[in-house]
Amino acid sequence: MTLAITEEQLVKSRQRVKAHGEVFTPRHMVERMLELVREDLETGADFVDKTFLEPAAGDGNFLVAILRRKLHAIEKQLPAESWPTESLFALASIYGIELLEDNHQDAKAVMLAEFHGFHQGHGTPCGPETDLHQAAAFLIEANIIRGNTLTAQTPEGLDIQFSWWHRVEGKPGAVQREPFTLASLREDNGFDFTVYDSYQACRIEKIHEQETHA
Repeated sequence: MTLAITEEQLVKSRQRVKAHGEVFTPRHMVERMLELVREDLETGADFVDKTFLEPAAGDGNFLVAILRRKLHAIEKQLPAESWPTESLFALASIYGIELLEDNHQDAKAVMLAEFHGFHQGHGTPCGPETDLHQAAAFLIEANIIRGNTLTAQTPEGLDIQFSWWHRVEGKPGAVQREPFTLASLREDNGFDFTVYDSYQACRIEKIHEQETHA
């Protein structure tokens, strides 16, 4: 039997290193760094909802490692019937910013593939037609943004906008979306929640169908 060995790519090209300082973090180093926050990721109270932001997401190596650990912890610690809902809340807690378009697309794709693989492995329908898949794709699209962390802007010159995805007290599985800008995190007044659209609370697996308040 022949074993295929996949070589890990740390540099895509010299030009990209020179122009953007792009060097990918090796997987073993990613895992060692995440061990430092293992309690927040896997064992602490409310581990599913602990938020993580990767300001230079690259092709998603940190993002997918965080998601994988959260999903594994959900599998170990929570009842199986809660896995679809809790896995969506885990996705909602992971944010990333990446400047280069190809990396940005790769990061989103690897996150969706990891999510899909988790549910496929447990026999949970997660095809493109399901609410589970569509909600996951929506959260990934909203949380992993193409832009420049230093300027807090997109390539089009717009403010990078994220959302908090709050659980709704007394309504298990419900979420409330509150948009804010990355730039507001650097200001004395903090989050600028009041500036943007106000969204109706809904079940997290229906987040892709959400509507704004009139």
